[in-house]
Amino acid sequence: MYEMDYKWKEECGVYGVYSRTENVSEMTYFGLYALQHRGQESAGIALTDGAWMDVTRGMGLVNEVFRHQLPHMENQYIAIGHVRYSTTGSSLLANTQPLMVNYAGGKIALAHNGNLTNAAEIRHGLEQEGTIFQTSIDSEVFVNLIARSRKETIEERIIESLKKIKGAYCLTIMTENKLIGARDPQGFRPLCLGKLDDGTWILSSETCGLDVNDAEFVRDIKPGEMVVIDDDGVKSYMFGEGEKLASCVFEYIYFARPDSVIDGQSVHAARFKMGRILARESKFEGDIVISVPDSGTTAATGYAYEAGLPFVEGLIKNRYIGRTFIKPTQKARDTAVKLKLNAIRSVVEGKRVIMVDDSIVRGTTSGKIVRMLRAAGAKAVYMCVSSPPIGYPCFYGIDTSIRKELIAATKSVEEIREYIGADGLHFLSIEGLKQCVDCVHADDMCYACFNSAYPVAQGEKPAGDSKYVFEQRKC
Repeated sequence: MYEMDYKWKEECGVYGVYSRTENVSEMTYFGLYALQHRGQESAGIALTDGAWMDVTRGMGLVNEVFRHQLPHMENQYIAIGHVRYSTTGSSLLANTQPLMVNYAGGKIALAHNGNLTNAAEIRHGLEQEGTIFQTSIDSEVFVNLIARSRKETIEERIIESLKKIKGAYCLTIMTENKLIGARDPQGFRPLCLGKLDDGTWILSSETCGLDVNDAEFVRDIKPGEMVVIDDDGVKSYMFGEGEKLASCVFEYIYFARPDSVIDGQSVHAARFKMGRILARESKFEGDIVISVPDSGTTAATGYAYEAGLPFVEGLIKNRYIGRTFIKPTQKARDTAVKLKLNAIRSVVEGKRVIMVDDSIVRGTTSGKIVRMLRAAGAKAVYMCVSSPPIGYPCFYGIDTSIRKELIAATKSVEEIREYIGADGLHFLSIEGLKQCVDCVHADDMCYACFNSAYPVAQGEKPAGDSKYVFEQRKC
């Protein structure tokens, strides 16, 4: 079967609430709803009342998993939540999060966003020592390392474990009496801290998760930092200082919600500026600017503003389609695109159309959209992309592990233009992109998907050329 997906897949979203006064289950549910864009395969919430701990997980969207009722526990005061897109391990119920385990030190639940580059090595070593794994996800190595640690406190156990891990991770961890958040030393993925006036504390992958619960943004969790929240407030522990920072630039291009602020940078402002610089670089002569909704919209408005052209709605998105599986025939694939997008003839007919999108991955869907616009009467179609060409896979929490599937890995910009059938094609330059995220130092970002400069120590191989690395081993 053919799945109609043409964007890079999101990683995951994590959430956590500590409160003696609020309904932590409900707040976590709302937070996951706000983070739904970060993962649509599964969702889960874990709760504790200080003695008991329970987790509810399921496949599907947040409202589908909790369609009947929210998890409930008398005197609940800590909760963590997770929305998932699988980047390691199949999309199965067994691989949903939060993970919950009992061990000698008590109970622990954990939710993870990111991808570990040495998970296979660690897992193999643990298995050789007799450890049993219940899932095929890299996140499970965390709970096993924590459980096997001989350190006295949970803080020491976690820090000892984190120092053995390499790659991308933001974590929310729950014990019977603490909410803990941690961000990897290079800061690949975002995590922030918020609070309410009544002493409630919140951890969220993005600030939009704070806004939905009327929480005040306190600060971003620093790369290499662990925060521990209990009745005494928030304590900070730095465990990974001195590493080169490498925040994912694609959070600003595509992944994060436009209303979020990450490491001091407004996502909306960054995307708007990407559009403005695209207009300066491309200099296409057109009559109207349209976007591929919704991820290209902010950049398209920036392009129109800079070029002095009208921004119009030339493509309509069916927001109720969900995931669509169809037979792999050309006619059926074209129909799948029409199920999701349709051109407005009265807007594009007879016009030179400048179409803005955030990225081109395989190029197949871009070509179908160009053909759709031509069929609706567009006089010319120029495509502008608010990211540089994606020529290399990501190993830090994005599902693009096979380079040959990336069109920019095998074709030049001119060849891509011919392949999609556009009259013109321009990708934002890396130099232009660096100007757009102006609140984060350019050297503190990861651009590996564009230039193969992976922020991994020499000699290391990013684990898992396939997301199914733990499911394809011979017995």
